[in-house]
Amino acid sequence: DPAPATTFAHLDATVVLARSIAEQGIYPAVDPLDSTSRQLDPLVIGQEHYDTARAVQQPLQRYKELKDIIAILGMDELSDEDKQTVNRARKIQRFLSQPFFVAEVFTGSPGKYVSLSETIRGFRGIVDGDYDHLPEQAFYMVGTIEEAEDKAKEFQ
Repeated sequence: DPAPATTFAHLDATVVLARSIAEQGIYPAVDPLDSTSRQLDPLVIGQEHYDTARAVQQPLQRYKELKDIIAILGMDELSDEDKQTVNRARKIQRFLSQPFFVAEVFTGSPGKYVSLSETIRGFRGIVDGDYDHLPEQAFYMVGTIEEAEDKAKEFQ
């Protein structure tokens, strides 16, 4: 439909909600690959924030590309690098499920405030592989990366 496409070109940001993300229990179900913002500019948000946001998108995009291969052949047929990318992407997806106040009604988990610097630090650590040793379940519905580390201890 040309009307929405024309309208979207004039917006500063678009937030795309995805049913497939909601089906995974990740709320708010924002698709970080399809959502856009003109504010995602290093001159506006700072270089570290920008670099981290872009670095987070890379494994998510690669995981999206690999999903059909995984569905047909399974994870065992992937290269070690792709397996690592998939594992990090799944942790990023779970970490995006941070307990937001707006999602309390869907998740039953109380909302938490997490500072921007803590969020950037957490995502940067996931992308850099600092938390490869933690199970992906540890990243689900936590606020900070330290909460993910604490939650991982419960699984041991």
